[in-house]
Amino acid sequence: MEATTDRFIIIGGGIAGLCAAIGLQSIGMEAHVYEGAQKLKGIGAGFGLAANAMQALAYLDLRDDISKLGHFLDSYNILDDQGHILVAPDTKSISSNYNQDNFAIHRADLHQFLLGKIPAEQVHLGKRAISFTKEKELVTVHFSDGSSTTGKALLIADGVHSLLRQQLIPESAPRYSGYTCWRATIDNSSIQLQKSTETWGKKGRFGMTPLVGNRIYWYACINSEAQNPILKNWTTRELLANFSDYHAPIPRIIQETKESDLLWNDIIDIAPLSQLAFDNILLMGDAGHATTPNLGQGACQAIEDVAVLIDELKKHTTLSETFKNVERRRLARVNYITNTSWRVGQIAQWDNTVLINIRNFLMKIMPNKLKQSQINRLLSVDFMKINANEKH
Repeated sequence: MEATTDRFIIIGGGIAGLCAAIGLQSIGMEAHVYEGAQKLKGIGAGFGLAANAMQALAYLDLRDDISKLGHFLDSYNILDDQGHILVAPDTKSISSNYNQDNFAIHRADLHQFLLGKIPAEQVHLGKRAISFTKEKELVTVHFSDGSSTTGKALLIADGVHSLLRQQLIPESAPRYSGYTCWRATIDNSSIQLQKSTETWGKKGRFGMTPLVGNRIYWYACINSEAQNPILKNWTTRELLANFSDYHAPIPRIIQETKESDLLWNDIIDIAPLSQLAFDNILLMGDAGHATTPNLGQGACQAIEDVAVLIDELKKHTTLSETFKNVERRRLARVNYITNTSWRVGQIAQWDNTVLINIRNFLMKIMPNKLKQSQINRLLSVDFMKINANEKH
């Protein structure tokens, strides 16, 4: 058994876990990351780093370097299947709330950068956490290979399927959204995509955004039963047939996608929890508040978690009180985002023609102020100023 008691154990080598290790290192605390995969390569193609995430990265002194890896987003429109604008959020005003910009980034690029900030001997791969035990002020994590490790604190950041979260909260199993998703990153040389958009249509949703290195990240969501054996085997041929009558350049993007670059998975989250802190154990990122991707806030909220955690650790209270304060500052916000993202996904995935026509008509005539009300509520709050003694 590996036993170094005066340190943090971080389970999960994703964005939450790696950022946490870097943040803890910055304030002189030893942290070790344990990841179930044999190699960290950042699968998942691209995602957004909204202004709130950039603010959190600024607090962690990571913003300037990471912004160089991202593609600056000056707009993000929601379209119908013929390319007509339904919603055109004022991203500039959103950015001004935080004095930050919005970026799209490839997950592999971010993973590589974050890994480079952590000493190699503090990242342990092939370590799938299956359970934990507690004895007085220490916590021991047990791995599938029979080994274990002990520390003074445990940060659970191993994603929506976390077995450790299930041990803490047995009823917190992932829930299926009702739609499944394909994703890929392709070359942008011939298409020359300049704008980020998401298209809502009867046959599903299609999103696309430019990335640095002259690449495009795209995704497609279609309503389906969970783990549909037919859709699981779809290739770009079937996707092209499904989206063939959608506006340009959607068909061409699918045509130019290599089968080897195509990723597929069902969209899931976890229903909002009532607790994130358990004495010297803290749930972070998707392990604590996995959300559907409809607001583009999954990774952003994980980074916010880390910034708030480091802020609380600087106050030199007990670990139990520190983690409880993190929970108080984070719980209402992450639960609001999870619930809002779930509702947006349900509306965006409507496949009833009558409902779609009503939705699109209302979205087109709705005043801009009302269109932005949801996202303003999300992004107008300075999450670093949420007080642990206040309710939000």
